[in-house]
Amino acid sequence: MSAQTPFRAVIFDMDGVIVDSEYAYAQEERAFLDAFGIEVSDEEIAQTVGCSHETFNQTVAQWWERGGYGTFTPEEAIARFNEWGKDYVYDYRALMNPGVPETLDALRARGLRLALASSSPMDNIREVLQACGIEDSFEVIVSGEQFHESKPNPEIYLHTCEVLGLDPSACCCVEDSPYGIEAGKRAGLTVFAKRESRFPFSQDKADAIIDTVSGILEVI
Repeated sequence: MSAQTPFRAVIFDMDGVIVDSEYAYAQEERAFLDAFGIEVSDEEIAQTVGCSHETFNQTVAQWWERGGYGTFTPEEAIARFNEWGKDYVYDYRALMNPGVPETLDALRARGLRLALASSSPMDNIREVLQACGIEDSFEVIVSGEQFHESKPNPEIYLHTCEVLGLDPSACCCVEDSPYGIEAGKRAGLTVFAKRESRFPFSQDKADAIIDTVSGILEVI
């Protein structure tokens, strides 16, 4: 254990923490809904932030039906959404939040182990981390698709701690969404939330809020 912190590992969420992708995805969702004349509030779009891939697919199916376009399976719904949004190509390296590689290096230099636990599919996680050049920074990488339920279910964090061979009390996580914060708290981790003020949701359940990813170096 590092002499500078009570924690032995830091577990990172990806979207909204490692990369500023949640806001970009929300903008795409708004453009899609406006293009098809489907009335959805900003609050409802905010509810997709941090949700599992499966939940998002189900939400898109509900949106199609609400707009009067018919009833689709989640798979059919997301396929239609993706076909519409095929020109949305994300430069994840450009979306990487400031100071991420340096922060990861600094944490490892302090003797902390690093893991990543994201609700995103594993192929997307690998794509993002490779684009950012930080895939080798994490000892353990876990996807929400590995579980029956992803965040806010705590299983993803409990599993990550188990793979690390650590008690949750010896770990902290960095999150942004209410789903992720709840998952971390329910798993027994100390939760630090990267401040997010562009969405109408609360991060008050986190143990502390940091303004930047590098802020984790100060709070631990």
